Amino acid sequence: MNKTELIEHIALHADISKAAAARALEATIGAVKTTLNAGGSVSLVGFGTFAVGKRAPRLGRNPRTGAAIKIKAAKVPKFRPGKALKDALN
Repeated sequence: MNKTELIEHIALHADISKAAAARALEATIGAVKTTLNAGGSVSLVGFGTFAVGKRAPRLGRNPRTGAAIKIKAAKVPKFRPGKALKDALN
C-alpha cells in the first residue's frame, strides 16, 4: 500500500473527502516527525511506538575500492510494534 492508497482507505472508512484524509495524514506524519526531531517518542496504543535510536560512528568499506571510510554517528527512526499489531499478524 502506498500513500495514495492509504489516503483513499482513510477517506472511505472515515467517511470524509480524500482532501481531508490527505490533510489528516500529513498532519499525523508532521506531528511524528516533529516529536522525533525533538528527541521524544510517539506511542499509539495497539499499534506501536516510534522512537529515535542512536547509531555510533564506525568504520566501513567502500565496496568498489575496498578502502576504509569513516561513517558518522547518526540518529535513526525506529518502530516497535505493539501487542495488538503483532497479534493481528499471527
